[in-house]
Amino acid sequence: MKVFSIPVIAALLALPAAAQVFTVTPEGVDAKYLEFKPTDVKLSPLPLTHNDRDDLLRYLQSEQGFTMRPLPVATLTLHANGEMKPSGSDYANLIQNKGIAAQAGKRVVITDVTIEKDRILIDFDGGPVHKHKWLRHISIGMDPTATTPIVRDSPNEATGSRIALVFPHEVPDLTGMQVEALMKPIVDFNVKTPQQAYTDTLPPFLRKAILAHHVLVGMNHEMVLSAMGEPWQKMREEENQQDVEIWIYGKPPDPTQFVRFYGNRVIRLEIAAVGKPIEVHATNEMGDYWSTQQPDNVRIVKLGDQNPTDTAKESAPTAVPTLRNPGETLPADKDKNTPQMKPVEMPKDPGVSQPDPGSQQPAATQPASGTTQPASGTPPAPNSSQQLMTMPALR
Repeated sequence: MKVFSIPVIAALLALPAAAQVFTVTPEGVDAKYLEFKPTDVKLSPLPLTHNDRDDLLRYLQSEQGFTMRPLPVATLTLHANGEMKPSGSDYANLIQNKGIAAQAGKRVVITDVTIEKDRILIDFDGGPVHKHKWLRHISIGMDPTATTPIVRDSPNEATGSRIALVFPHEVPDLTGMQVEALMKPIVDFNVKTPQQAYTDTLPPFLRKAILAHHVLVGMNHEMVLSAMGEPWQKMREEENQQDVEIWIYGKPPDPTQFVRFYGNRVIRLEIAAVGKPIEVHATNEMGDYWSTQQPDNVRIVKLGDQNPTDTAKESAPTAVPTLRNPGETLPADKDKNTPQMKPVEMPKDPGVSQPDPGSQQPAATQPASGTTQPASGTPPAPNSSQQLMTMPALR
């Protein structure tokens, strides 16, 4: 089956910000996330002891960190001081096929840790596998045909992620801090503010602008909030038949900045300083940044050969259900003596006489000039076809 694709940037510009866009494209992940730099953490040659195992589980449970790259709703295999699998284009395809559990710079929480012979399985935000409880197989009740399971499974699908930290032979004797250092290229557990965690995921020119508290034309709401914080005033107005949101920073005599949004993008920045002309920025200052990003309102799906936006195909009448294969004919189709399927006719109301379409309705005849019409108050005498039947009176 073919895969239908729509470029992300074209779909984003063609539709309003609130619309849902369906796209399949290999450019959905920023190129910097396709590269991976291994760590260099010194590990002990001794195996993990029982006491250190308990300490490791207690240390990692409920730890919080910030993602350094998008996490898929799947398992990422990370070799200790080695490569991440999948990586490169396979990593991008995994995110597109399974979905994103957490965007880069988002806070995640360790919800489960499992230590096996040569690996440590770490689940974030519930993990990518739906948890089934074995007690769901046990039911109780007075009626054998109507019992209730002791524990019911959660109907919600899993939306978390998992990292499988693999070691060459067996899990060595290591601490929780060493495990976090090994996972740092994927999840950073250092104490950071949300702004620091978010800016670390951005390219250098954007990180520099946000740390310098500068607004660039093309930024979204989150970038402006990271750079300038909450505005002291928000307002809306209509410009060129477009609903524009204005964020105002600063009050006179300090410089005042008017940040104008259309949808989720800055379209114009006006800086008004006392005694100076208004400085206007209205051209794109983000370069091709958004052409390499996955928009927030995009869901990745696999489509067939047909374009779902083709309204002509959507409105075309569907074929009549049949058991025949496409183009298949039967010998009886050409036999005149064999009854053929005809259009279905709805039954007619028996109380209403329907004229025969093949016959002609006779014209109404006028009475002869010599005949007399009955008085208006006298009913006409019945003819032979309208004789009334009378019942004899009961005595």
